[in-house]
Amino acid sequence: MTTFAAPRIDTGDTAWLLAATALVLLMTPGLALFYGGMVRTKSVLNMLMMSFVSIALVTVVWLAAGYSLAFGGDTAAGLVGGLDHLGLAGIGPDSVTGTVPTLLFATFQLTFAIVTAALVSGAVADRAKFAAWLVFVPVWALLVYVPVTHWVWGPGGWILTHLGALDFAGGLPVEITSGASGLALCLVLGPRLGFKKDAMRPHNLPMVVLGAGLLWFGWFGFNAGSVLAANGLAAAVFLNTLAAGCTGLLGWLFVEQRRDGHPTTLGAASGAVAGLVAITPSCGSVSLLGALVVGLAAGVVCSYAVSWKFKLNYDDSLDVVGVHLVGGIVGTLLIGVFAGRAMTGGTEGLLYGGGLAQLGKQLVAVVVVAVYAFGVTFAIGKVLDRLMGFRASEEQEHTGLDLTVHAETAYDHGVLGHGAPVAHSVLPSAQKVKPQA
Repeated sequence: MTTFAAPRIDTGDTAWLLAATALVLLMTPGLALFYGGMVRTKSVLNMLMMSFVSIALVTVVWLAAGYSLAFGGDTAAGLVGGLDHLGLAGIGPDSVTGTVPTLLFATFQLTFAIVTAALVSGAVADRAKFAAWLVFVPVWALLVYVPVTHWVWGPGGWILTHLGALDFAGGLPVEITSGASGLALCLVLGPRLGFKKDAMRPHNLPMVVLGAGLLWFGWFGFNAGSVLAANGLAAAVFLNTLAAGCTGLLGWLFVEQRRDGHPTTLGAASGAVAGLVAITPSCGSVSLLGALVVGLAAGVVCSYAVSWKFKLNYDDSLDVVGVHLVGGIVGTLLIGVFAGRAMTGGTEGLLYGGGLAQLGKQLVAVVVVAVYAFGVTFAIGKVLDRLMGFRASEEQEHTGLDLTVHAETAYDHGVLGHGAPVAHSVLPSAQKVKPQA
């Protein structure tokens, strides 16, 4: 008679995943700084708030139903999970997923959902109503992020189980979903006032670089943590992540130097992020050489893609489409080219004799996820716009959302009316008041 050992928690794997979960959570404040530095001074705090409030909103939704629908037992032919774990019911300290506590696994996956929702905000910076954003985030998380996550990683999910496409750490549910959703909201809200006419340069490049650095730091938990173990594969994924970020940075700077005659700080930060985006789906499938090529390809392609908005007339404020959608597509498709048996355990890409089959599977996954995310997000945005208005008023946008929505500014302080802080620079001289001692 054969006996099987019950699943057992491994302390080393658990310790690593605890650290990785904290790293991924840090990515959202890092994103807030990255985005906050890229907007103009009048919307800095609003940009920070859109990321920070996503932490709270997504956490509540994920614990209530999101985890169960994403990682519960399949109930609809690979489309969505069940309701067995609503409110994390049936999951306790002794529950195990792989070799780690299920509660920790659920929290790790929660941090992915948080940063994905926050990513979408960059596409509509400077002009989205904060109240509408508070409604959009939980609805979007349940209707877009959760189903795609089940397709890719959930038990019985159709992309992994039936299609056989690979995505190690989130090219489909994180990068392509956020990028396609960002494009949909761009079209729902329309362009910013002065789009293609006024200069809308980043107001604080040191903040952008700091945010990019925190994102890069957290990305090691994002990718290597997805191994769910402290082992050699985690080490390989960790190195692939570093390598791709570096070549993404260099590729973007090469394009800037060749095209514009000067490499920029914003380009360096954006290129690193583009490389990290592209290696996210492929980090557990490609060799170190493959990772270098994936990052370089993303840095070059995304540096051109960010300018498409001016030709196609969609106002993607902070280049969510150009970096996350395009970078996610590059990284997901290149799995079909560079996947190696040593990393995947069997699947081989075109370059290693696997033919076009895997590339075809990756393409199908990319198209379906992008179309689904775009379509559902567009519908959510239209409904919210009809019910409560999604676009800030022209006066709010002109003055700035920091002052008109949050009654604060990032760099100036003053008192007006009933004690609401206000920037001196936006007041007529006759109304300016001295701060109270």
